[in-house]
Amino acid sequence: MASRSLNKVILIGNLTRDPEMRYTNSGTPVVTFGMATNKSWKDQDGEAKELAEFHNLVAWNKMAEICQQLLAKGMKVYIEGSLNTRSWEAEDGGTRYKTEIRVEDMILLDSKGKQGVGMDAVEEKGESEEKEPKKKAKKEKVEETPVEEDQDPLEEDLPF
Repeated sequence: MASRSLNKVILIGNLTRDPEMRYTNSGTPVVTFGMATNKSWKDQDGEAKELAEFHNLVAWNKMAEICQQLLAKGMKVYIEGSLNTRSWEAEDGGTRYKTEIRVEDMILLDSKGKQGVGMDAVEEKGESEEKEPKKKAKKEKVEETPVEEDQDPLEEDLPF
């Protein structure tokens, strides 16, 4: 009997930082960004508790370009993807690991005028989404910093 497995992640949360675009040595676009999800409950004493969980996200190719164009820190977003854990050798000789969510689909949930935009809708809109000079300037700046596919594209600190 064949064994089954599934690697699927679905998140709804707020972005903790703007997407950062980079390119591999072969020219493949890759964007990294963060998301926070919140959980709230009442403890035994009836006191309200809240916990924030922070996630590292990575998008490649066309999805990377879409995320760079449309997303910004603070936005509420639906993300669908899979868990990926990468490893690399650090400068001190030790092995480092990083677990990320590889974005396969994204839907904006903010009421900022682009509600419900997913991969298909963005492809239909085409070039009309590229009108923010701030993001364009940032993209041009980052293009000069290639990353190798097997290295960690972002060594980032936890936001707490």
